Amino acid sequence: MKRIVVKVGSNVLTRADGKLDITRMSAIVDQLVWLRGHGYEVILVSSGSMAAGRDELRIDHKLDSVSQRQLYSALGQVKLIGLYYDLFREYDVHIGQVLTMKESFSTRGEYLNQRACMNVMLENGVIPIVNENDTTSITELMFTDNDELAGLVASMMAADALIILTNVDGIYNGNPSDRNTRIIPMVNYDRDLSEYIQTSKSHFGRGGMITKANIARKVADEGIKVIIANGNTDNILVELVERPQQTLHTEFRPNPNPTTQVKKWIAHSESFAKGVVHVNAKACAALESEKATSLLLVGVTAVDGDFEEGDIINIADPSGNTIAIGRSAYSSDEARKNIGVHDIRPLVHYDYLYME
Repeated sequence: MKRIVVKVGSNVLTRADGKLDITRMSAIVDQLVWLRGHGYEVILVSSGSMAAGRDELRIDHKLDSVSQRQLYSALGQVKLIGLYYDLFREYDVHIGQVLTMKESFSTRGEYLNQRACMNVMLENGVIPIVNENDTTSITELMFTDNDELAGLVASMMAADALIILTNVDGIYNGNPSDRNTRIIPMVNYDRDLSEYIQTSKSHFGRGGMITKANIARKVADEGIKVIIANGNTDNILVELVERPQQTLHTEFRPNPNPTTQVKKWIAHSESFAKGVVHVNAKACAALESEKATSLLLVGVTAVDGDFEEGDIINIADPSGNTIAIGRSAYSSDEARKNIGVHDIRPLVHYDYLYME
């Protein structure tokens, strides 16, 4: 079976007044069930809990942004998953809720545990519905938005495709208000589209199209096809499967030579880095060569931060620019003691090294 991760954004699931659009939710569920019936395993990453909670409770006093997020998401998650439960139950389809945090992707053990959980759900015919646990996430450690979460889930679950449903038809080659502007239908995984993208964020979500494009490029680089399409278009998921050439969307063509599963995890782990290792020009050139090269301590010039063996670290060139991300084989104290030392095990083995 082909495996698809579908991310539904807040602007798809909410009406202009900020309330949940139950009709649209129902339509999305209908299409997900159709996909299941046509040989696809489906994982849903769904926004909407804040909107559901805000509609559920009116308060007569002011709350700060963190308190609002915690209160409304706690209320809204119950309502949102209850609505999904009722809608999927009409088709006799079981769902399971997966609430996660950015920290849960930062260590290999937790990462694999989440993957095992979702795999056993899929193996038993249960659709995982994934969302960030906003009730306990700390602002500094939150996902940029659910686009970032969806990218991590698609990579972790070795999906064949990630479909990001938003409130526009895709990425335009200019200002969307210009009548001569067109949707960019297909791009390579390594193409930068930032020059075409407006910087505004969605009204109800935390991210914008720049976030979506950056996530799409990273996930496509890992060998997963990524599609950005309009979730308000009738039957959009069915149309993308049956008539993709006739359906407006932007597709990021996947890298035909993707990295290993471990390196996919590391690729998404830059924001989890516990420290920075600075290398000299010779080590930098070796890492950036086409030859598979591990990072040796003989090429390290400085170690910043406090980390343990197995933690993710950033690797910086002599100018301070991050050139790679890796999993450290030493603690920060051990690494500092061995700076410049020859003939000892690598600080970061090639198998756990991802070049930016």
